[in-house]
Amino acid sequence: MTRAQQIRDRIVDHADASGFGAHGLHVRVGSDVAEHRWTPDVREEIHSVAKGVCVLAAGLAADEGLISLDAPVAEYLPDFTLGDGVDQVTLRHLLSMSSGIDLPWSETMMTDWPDLAREFLSRPSRGRVFQYSNASTYTAMTVLAARVGDIVDFLRPRLLEPLGIDEIEWERCERGRIVAGSGIALRTEELARLGRLIRDRGEWEGRRVVPASVIDAMHSDWVTAGQNPAYERYALGGWDGPGTAWRLHGAYGQLLIFCDDAVVTITADDHFGADAMAAFAVETLSA
Repeated sequence: MTRAQQIRDRIVDHADASGFGAHGLHVRVGSDVAEHRWTPDVREEIHSVAKGVCVLAAGLAADEGLISLDAPVAEYLPDFTLGDGVDQVTLRHLLSMSSGIDLPWSETMMTDWPDLAREFLSRPSRGRVFQYSNASTYTAMTVLAARVGDIVDFLRPRLLEPLGIDEIEWERCERGRIVAGSGIALRTEELARLGRLIRDRGEWEGRRVVPASVIDAMHSDWVTAGQNPAYERYALGGWDGPGTAWRLHGAYGQLLIFCDDAVVTITADDHFGADAMAAFAVETLSA
């Protein structure tokens, strides 16, 4: 039995014993793969793991010289009215939730204002203060779209087609923009392809797809986010922890967990059990 199979079996047993609402599991250790399903294999919303896809999009555009992560976003949206201090906000700040602009998440965020990005940037910045909000990612992709056009069209030949992820749909707001911080549906194995690409620092089947520096930035240069375990530090789309690992984490238990040469992909419908499941997966990987 391979190590991937051993880890899979321990996670499956734990999910079953704990009642965690898992849907799919994909474990990759080195080149070994093991999978398990609890529910039919259909595409499901990956929630905030989509923020990691937005980071990859921005990194690809930066690598092509189309945009800079560290230039003030005002350079790319000259007709937007800016709040106090927002002239210093960069794309990196938006993607790391550290713009200092106060606009917390709400269920009606996408429809509360005629243009969420304009509303976001019109509010004052408190400096490099962390606030986790889909409005920040949405605004980041509004900035990026000003340079590259439609984000899905931009990603299709650069990221989606190389990974064999076809006919992806990304939820859009009433203005036709991607909602960015969520809104992508993938099968567990498709999500695992993203995990493998990230684990391998942007290489896929011997081909450089994403610059390694972009992947590295997903789990470095941490921003202080809070005091809750495994939510203490945030980078470009990635959370530090649990333990020595880092992860992309979507609501209801959508997880890409990275630990050394392993990546564990979990899809689920269990919002409150996800943290404990992530911690168990890392404990198992570290054993």
